[in-house]
Amino acid sequence: MPQDDRQAGARTVTGPLPGLDLKSTFDSEKLEAFLVTGSANVRYVSGFTGSNGVVLFLPESAIFFTDPRYTIQAAQEVKFKTVVVPKGGLIPAVLKYIARKKLRRVGFEKDHVAYAQYLSMTSASSIRLKPVDDVILQRRMVKSETEIEAIRRSVITNSQAFDNAVRKIKPGMRESELAAELEYQMRCLGADRPAFDTIVAAGERSALPHAHPTSRPINGDELLLIDMGASQDGYASDMTRMLHIGRASRRTAQMYGAVLEAQLAALDAIRPGATAGQVDRAARQVLKKHGLAETFRHSTGHGLGLEIHEPPRLGKGDKTRLAVGMAITIEPGAYVENVGGVRIEDTVVVTPNGCDILTPTSKELIAL
Repeated sequence: MPQDDRQAGARTVTGPLPGLDLKSTFDSEKLEAFLVTGSANVRYVSGFTGSNGVVLFLPESAIFFTDPRYTIQAAQEVKFKTVVVPKGGLIPAVLKYIARKKLRRVGFEKDHVAYAQYLSMTSASSIRLKPVDDVILQRRMVKSETEIEAIRRSVITNSQAFDNAVRKIKPGMRESELAAELEYQMRCLGADRPAFDTIVAAGERSALPHAHPTSRPINGDELLLIDMGASQDGYASDMTRMLHIGRASRRTAQMYGAVLEAQLAALDAIRPGATAGQVDRAARQVLKKHGLAETFRHSTGHGLGLEIHEPPRLGKGDKTRLAVGMAITIEPGAYVENVGGVRIEDTVVVTPNGCDILTPTSKELIAL
């Protein structure tokens, strides 16, 4: 799925992150405490899978705050001290704890604090708030073996759901019906939920990179784009495949061949130490050769894990260096208005010698 602001709910399969070391953050920012509020980050550091929790890190310990709905769940999932807040909200409870411990310089995740929360925090005049970059998310870029296996399971579930649903496609079926079937199959196979809103786009609508399924019927002699992902045990997968109802025209076949060549070139460019921008450039150079450079309107890929979009972003000029254990997508595309679009996407993991393509589904243009 091309990158945007959508996120997937998720949970960690590893429990509290062993050996999470925030000492460098505490030292560089001169902190006495650090508040983690981003939902995926809370899950990553604590193992908590509910919807309302925050973690306060101290130099030598951590405290988890939640509300009474999650008393039992927190006891089962969180391995460090838990405070159940009966009323009044979690942030006020954290502030009271900070005041009681006479902590002064408190860091917070600047990308994950709502304005109302910030105002509540700044009302405590004794606290010096320090906005901090998303240090937890940076650590999440490189996956553990356990996380990679969770992503692999999600990928397999996603591909099986695709295979099952494709068998049910028939003339006149609506895009929205097919999207519902894809998501139904995911859940039947063990997914928690779709990792994002499933994209099904037929005919000229396949030129919309983020098309939402509509009541438009799937007719003969046209392209059909399916972009789908499962969230299983909290970890996301992402895949795009192309089908064609009837025999594809020469123009369609040529565009598909060009995108496939671009995707393979990007996959071949993946290696530890390569920059995200270099992988993106490998795809763009192929599409430029085929006269399709202007039709590629998004980045070549993105990281994924507890959320469907995580760093790195494989876009133009991105200098993030790939590292072993990063889970990313490779998804170049070409989109021609009033004609249609092609996108081919796999979920892969960076390895010492290149990458491991997790997606098992064939990349051939599927004729129905």
